[in-house]
Amino acid sequence: MLRRKPTRLELKLDDIEEFESVRKELEEAAAIGALGTEHKSREQLINDRIGYKPQPKAGGRTAHFGTFEF
Repeated sequence: MLRRKPTRLELKLDDIEEFESVRKELEEAAAIGALGTEHKSREQLINDRIGYKPQPKAGGRTAHFGTFEF
């Protein structure tokens, strides 16, 4: 297999300015999100992102064996 020479990428002033503006917007959005009243754990954030809603497990014997009546 033939190897290509590395491609040269040039960074222009417009690209740098666009990068800086996008980075500022993201930092402002993160600051606004951090000031929210809800403080969720990492696990809760992941569950919200993927749409998983864990159901609490019921305690007692019926949780393990169902509802058998004799």
